[in-house]
Amino acid sequence: MLPATCLRLSAAAPLVARATAAGGPQRAAQLFCNSRRSRSSRPGARTIVSQARKGLSELLSLSKKDEVDKPSPLRPGKVSPKLEVPAHIPRPPYAESGAMPDWDPNPQIHDAAGIEKMRAAGKLAARVLDMAGKMAAPGVTTDEIDKAVHKMIIEAGAYPSPLNYGKFPKSVCTSVNECICHGIPDSRPLRDGDIVNIDVTVYLDGYHGDTSRMFYVGSVPQPARQLCEATKEALDAAIKVCGPGVPIKQIGHTIAAIGEKYKYGIVKVFVGHGVGTVFHSWPHVAHHRNNEPGVLQKGMTFTIEPMFTAGRPGERYWADGWTAVTADGSLAAQWEHTLLVTDNGVEVLTQWEGGIPE
Repeated sequence: MLPATCLRLSAAAPLVARATAAGGPQRAAQLFCNSRRSRSSRPGARTIVSQARKGLSELLSLSKKDEVDKPSPLRPGKVSPKLEVPAHIPRPPYAESGAMPDWDPNPQIHDAAGIEKMRAAGKLAARVLDMAGKMAAPGVTTDEIDKAVHKMIIEAGAYPSPLNYGKFPKSVCTSVNECICHGIPDSRPLRDGDIVNIDVTVYLDGYHGDTSRMFYVGSVPQPARQLCEATKEALDAAIKVCGPGVPIKQIGHTIAAIGEKYKYGIVKVFVGHGVGTVFHSWPHVAHHRNNEPGVLQKGMTFTIEPMFTAGRPGERYWADGWTAVTADGSLAAQWEHTLLVTDNGVEVLTQWEGGIPE
């Protein structure tokens, strides 16, 4: 709160703009206080005081508006008990133990039968994600989204791949606002203006299909929309450069060029990966400029999942050990597809419907 005596008199109008640029309304108020004694008795001071008072009022109004428009910091909600999977549904090896498997050092390369199973897993993941995204509305909790995702997956005879992977307690990841990835669904209701990434992976007939995208909750400010759209642009551009024999590092270079164009932070600590009969395998698909070895091979399946931030890309983790949020509280966005390398490019196995739902 600003001292009332500092708001009554001043002839420091030219200093207000400079002070606000340097230190915000609080610094402007300090200059008002300092100038009161020395300037308020000069000729014409009353006119200047009136103008200065009006100017500071506008500055304070803008400051309060910024505070209202900025989403409240994300806080952990209540996490409900882990959902059960019927006994007849095939499970990946980690499902019972809750182990965190080592990344498989081998690429996931499939024969014709394996490709058809990957197509089926990818199609199911995309359908589940479309359903989940339609639920993203003010007042809906991410726990409700998790329950719906779980139900749809098991009804299809599949297992929700995130469930108990390294003891992850839920069947889907929901990352809201400044959450970069791996958000655990909980009791927090989505709010008007939120952006949310929903990350669905299914294990169907022995194969994983993995995909995620951004959704708008109610009326979302343009800067947040631009962040989401730029991240999708990066994914689309990266997909276009893929094909047999393409250096894997080219994916990161392509994504980095888009992030740099918009001056966004480019998250480096999380990567795309091989996916197939195992959840995570070689290659490590970096989303920044890098020198990762290897080239794409026909029949290989893998993910690309760029993550941009509106501010710095540094992250910190919640006590749950999974939820990664931006260290500076800035918004984050992520998009992901599972891809199959073909003779002359890639096939998107997790194609969703339409663009970003309103």
